[in-house]
Amino acid sequence: MAHQLKIVAIIQARLASTRFPNKVLAQIGNTTAVRLLLDRLSASQMVDYSVIATSVSKTDDELCEYLDSIKANYFRGDEKNVLDRYFKAACFYSADVIVRICGDCPFIDAGLIDRTIDQYIQRGADYASNVNPPTFPDGLDVEVFSFDILKAAFKNATENFDLEHVTPFIKKTARSKVNLTSDIDMSSVRLTLDDRKDLSLIKDIYEHFYPNNHFNHLEIKRYLDANPHLLLINGTNIRNEGANMSNGQKLWKRAQEVIPGGNMQISKRAEMHLQDGWPNYFMRTRGCKIWDLDENEYFDTYYMGLGTNILGYSHPVIDEAVIKAVKAGNMSTLNAPEEVQLAEKLLEINPWSDKVMFARTGGEANAIAIRLARAASNKQCVALCGYHGWHDWYLSANLGGKDRLSDHLIPGLGARGIPKSTEDIVHAFKYNDLEGLRSLINEFDVGVVIMEVTRNILPNSVFLSEVKNLCRKSGIVLIFDECTSGFRETFGGLHLKYNVTPDIAVYGKALGNGYAISAIVGIEEVMDEALKTFISSTFWTERIGFVAGVKTLAIMEETRSWEKITSIGKSVKKIWRDISKKHDVKLDISGIDAMPGFKFLGESAQQYKTLLTQEMLKNGFLAGSSFYACIAHNEDVLDQYKLKLDQVFELIANCENGYDVEKLLKGTISKNGISRLN
Repeated sequence: MAHQLKIVAIIQARLASTRFPNKVLAQIGNTTAVRLLLDRLSASQMVDYSVIATSVSKTDDELCEYLDSIKANYFRGDEKNVLDRYFKAACFYSADVIVRICGDCPFIDAGLIDRTIDQYIQRGADYASNVNPPTFPDGLDVEVFSFDILKAAFKNATENFDLEHVTPFIKKTARSKVNLTSDIDMSSVRLTLDDRKDLSLIKDIYEHFYPNNHFNHLEIKRYLDANPHLLLINGTNIRNEGANMSNGQKLWKRAQEVIPGGNMQISKRAEMHLQDGWPNYFMRTRGCKIWDLDENEYFDTYYMGLGTNILGYSHPVIDEAVIKAVKAGNMSTLNAPEEVQLAEKLLEINPWSDKVMFARTGGEANAIAIRLARAASNKQCVALCGYHGWHDWYLSANLGGKDRLSDHLIPGLGARGIPKSTEDIVHAFKYNDLEGLRSLINEFDVGVVIMEVTRNILPNSVFLSEVKNLCRKSGIVLIFDECTSGFRETFGGLHLKYNVTPDIAVYGKALGNGYAISAIVGIEEVMDEALKTFISSTFWTERIGFVAGVKTLAIMEETRSWEKITSIGKSVKKIWRDISKKHDVKLDISGIDAMPGFKFLGESAQQYKTLLTQEMLKNGFLAGSSFYACIAHNEDVLDQYKLKLDQVFELIANCENGYDVEKLLKGTISKNGISRLN
């Protein structure tokens, strides 16, 4: 050994990657990513030993079994504290010098490794690399440092970032550093393995050079220069992006590759809140708190599961009842008795009604209600006011290039895929516009009116009662969609508050306090139409929703939760009014008390909304321009919310007085409404 130092290459690798699980075992031709890396590393003239540093987690058992099968060295250590894992691996192999390589670098270049080690030795440096700044392709990163400086980092580093990424602390404390640079800047070329797009490019390159596994980075560069289209495969990926991303952001990026839009609920997509900083995923919940994948704790002063959890997250009594039901059996050939119990309770709450049907989501329940109403009236045409879900009957209002739903909370709802034959059978009218509804009834053969009792605008003194009278006179079935408004200001629907009963009321969201259950409650002559048409689904009979619904209603009734959340919502509205007045920031505050919302006014409204979410997130709050109250939002939570919100409004006031809000934003402006997604 000419250099008289024991040089050990330690490769960081595990299977539980957030963005691309099992990537180090990804198949590349007739080998795997990790085996290709080790094979190419074996060509180094200066590395004495190579070892995979993986974790003690059971998730990495498969990796270790594979490494055993190919007779590769490995060391298992702390899953989260990679610095600890590295140090102990270095101790185990008695390393004098450590070469740090990441397991997602299957094209690691042995020649570059040796050149970096040589510079480290020749210059007597504490730390050497080829990435500070990077001029070589991403995925060929090499870092070299002494055991002594690794030991010092192990003893002194305390920040989570330093513990997870090993070398940041070393780079900060190294007295002498050296960086290997390329004559040609190739830093834009991406040869690392972070996602499936990267894997696609890596496979192409591997197949081109096969069976030669020891091609160098210059040969790769020449191949890519001759085939520039290949760089488009992963060209949008950002170098070392993962180091500055939370686990939730990494998983969201992965989700967008395999799920259209990233998920199946538009309101939970990152771009609707804080595209470049939203936590995206939760680990656990309790009360009005959420813990993300990095164990960051947040107060949810925003959507509370999109309005599903009036009683707070993970309510222990409801969860206990559900767990007990699951252990007893959730699904069988026979029916769950709790279905009858829940139906009877809903009829008790709605004494005007006779029968109940169940589904699992609000959109399903509304579609069932429309089917029943059309059957009962023997007419196809529907007049609607409000938001009622994603089904064909609703979106058909926008066929023919019309955007009739633009006044119903979310403009720009696309109608692609909706049968053309359904055009002009669904028509929208505005809230409190009785004449608009009367005109629709006179012009079209309307058989169904479906509407939210109220959302952002309160009904005038006669609107609801006159809608009912008009429907009665015209033989029209009246449906009140209480999926969102149900159980917020009354024990039941808002129609009970206004003493106007429909033919059908639809409940969802809060009915199961986070467990999936929705209900269609109605008068007998309409509900019995279910016996004359086909409405059936296997999972409408599963037990969890019924059990959760029965227990949720019992707790609501016992605690009078609707009174509590109404009081909380009034307090939140007062906070908004007081703070906006204090800082002279104009707001439009609306919504029922238990579910208030506001809008910033002016040209910078969306920038301000984004800034609010960004700054509140820093302070441990999920927040935006809505507040879905739950009983866990106690005075202490509201006091903290008010304190932090006041600070944000002070920033906004500075922007109103001339400071550029764009300079305060750390990423993309949030999107506002579905139209911005089309």
